[in-house]
Amino acid sequence: MTAHSPESPSAASPARRRVLSGLGGGAALAVATATTASAAKTSAKTSAKTSAATSAAPSLMVAATTTDPVLHLLRRATFGPTAALVSEVRTTGTTAWIDAQLAPLTKVPDTAMDTMLKRWPRLGWKTWEVRERLEGGDTWTVMMDLVEAHLARALFSRRQLLETVVDFWTNHLVVPVPSSEVWDSSHLFQRDVIRKHALGKYSDMLNAAARHPSMLKVLDNADSTKRTPNENYGRELLELHTVGIGTFTEADVKMSALALTGLSVDSESGLYYYRPNRRHVGTVKVLGWSDPNATPESGSTVATLYLNYLANHPATATRIATKLVTRYVSDTPPATLVSKLAQVYLANGTAIAPVLRALFLSPEFAASTGQKIRTPYEDALASCRILGLTPEPVPAAGVTSDLRSLFWQMGSFGQAPMGWPAPNGYPDVATAWNGASSTLNRWNFHLSLAGGWTLKAMKRPDLTTLVPSPLPTTYAALVTALAAKLLITLTTAQRDAICRFLDHAPGDSLKAGSAAVTWRLPSVVALLLDSPNFATR
Repeated sequence: MTAHSPESPSAASPARRRVLSGLGGGAALAVATATTASAAKTSAKTSAKTSAATSAAPSLMVAATTTDPVLHLLRRATFGPTAALVSEVRTTGTTAWIDAQLAPLTKVPDTAMDTMLKRWPRLGWKTWEVRERLEGGDTWTVMMDLVEAHLARALFSRRQLLETVVDFWTNHLVVPVPSSEVWDSSHLFQRDVIRKHALGKYSDMLNAAARHPSMLKVLDNADSTKRTPNENYGRELLELHTVGIGTFTEADVKMSALALTGLSVDSESGLYYYRPNRRHVGTVKVLGWSDPNATPESGSTVATLYLNYLANHPATATRIATKLVTRYVSDTPPATLVSKLAQVYLANGTAIAPVLRALFLSPEFAASTGQKIRTPYEDALASCRILGLTPEPVPAAGVTSDLRSLFWQMGSFGQAPMGWPAPNGYPDVATAWNGASSTLNRWNFHLSLAGGWTLKAMKRPDLTTLVPSPLPTTYAALVTALAAKLLITLTTAQRDAICRFLDHAPGDSLKAGSAAVTWRLPSVVALLLDSPNFATR
């Protein structure tokens, strides 16, 4: 099988990767569903036209960036800064905030989120309980609880850095949700593999993944035997989870598969089960590691030694460091930072928290302003956070929650959480998401959100609270003030373009009751969210 880049969404073999078409930059066009008055519809069309001027023509409207270290940190280490969070970090200091976020369970109380999570008691069900209670019924129920809780945490948790890291690992050790293969266990994979080890040791996470029914089923190791070894997991373990392509050979892949035989799933309970009768016996060699692998009963121990070897391999250190730098620093990771973080990773026994601390305190991170663009998923979350959306009341029975609606909307953007169907994960570079349809999806979402036409059950401050009192005297001052409330820095050309959208010169006098602060205010806010300045992470 031809090797490919795991960062390329189009390079995977369809038979092996099961890649769905229409993702990334070619995401399906989201059709506006607003049933608002004709004025609002006209506003949406005009918004799109003006957004095209501010977003799609960077040669004319260059994104203004800020050197504010607090905003820079929060744009990368959270799913979107808010005024309250900016104030908190300015008070505590960036280093103290980072250190607390890296020890979230002890240093960042999150009682409101803990209370909210009680809405999804099924997430505590064991695999056999899910099967017993739901088999023959709605088998998607627990998976949908999982994605709703995942979105709730991303939107509302005070442990924001943890949530971004959970998203990173979810996109690294991929278990697609919803999926018929993991309907009874994906919630436990998230809890016991991803969340439990997100800031701990990668070697522990890798071992937990290798013994979890979700991973064993998705990558077919549950059915692998000494007589008919399935190479899928053995290959992805090397290519995607650890050392990366160019490091191993096809002979390594075959040995990798043999080293994992016996790690399986009990068909009745759905739990992890080691099957010595399926275990290959005899010396196994992969890269620089080998083991006599002398008995079937010792196979699980041998697998642990193998996984720990891979987790601690220098190539794995470089790969994990590269992916973290791509996520948090730049689409073109600085080699100096990658090298430094790989050393930190190895020196700390694969622990991730020290790597992240070194990353956020590095000069390369400080110098990376403007080098990352939000994905559609991140853009939607940041929009909700900056507009102050709060958790909806517990929906009545039979009522679709706003979180569920947001999940489906993100699917139309091409980036539903946990929705990438291939084991290589969603791309994390701007070029994958800069297509016209992806951009239009964002614009439509911004306008619907600002206008209050979507996610209606999530309460949020009225948009008029963004308008300063006393009222700014000019249109230019109004646009600048609104941008500041949304933590956006505009160029003069961008500010003036929005004034022209309002049919006024920047210096024109602004009167109380003007369209700009009444019925056209949602369009102005949407335009600001449409700007490349907001899209910049």
